[in-house]
Amino acid sequence: MALKLLEQIKSVFEGDPGVRKVADDPVLTAELLLLFRMILADGVATEDEMETLRRICRDSFGIPDESMDGVVEYLNDYGYETNGEQAIEMFLDLDVERRKLLARHMAEIAKSDAKLAEGELKLMKRSLEMLGLRPGDLVLPSGS
Repeated sequence: MALKLLEQIKSVFEGDPGVRKVADDPVLTAELLLLFRMILADGVATEDEMETLRRICRDSFGIPDESMDGVVEYLNDYGYETNGEQAIEMFLDLDVERRKLLARHMAEIAKSDAKLAEGELKLMKRSLEMLGLRPGDLVLPSGS
């Protein structure tokens, strides 16, 4: 109980730790911007897509659910200054496995609402091209 109170006090003075984590990591910010753009590619942000984003943030990046509103707000503010190509450029010098992980996360978002819209397909195709990946790279190796 006392530890939770201390964390809340610390959060007031230092800001939300999940938002700080995103703000302090340009590659993570770029990935989340791309995932958010995938959510909006069909013109509608569904609850299934947002839940997939929350799960990816929690499981892959350690961002707690309670930080997600602040993270989305940060991405909205930051996103006005960064386009999709600039965000993808952050990944071009990273190893191929990290680029594949980004592409797989984008595909998870795209298929989370059980339909692939034309805008999602176009964004996915263009992203794969820019990342130097093929559609087959979206498939997890067996045993994963």
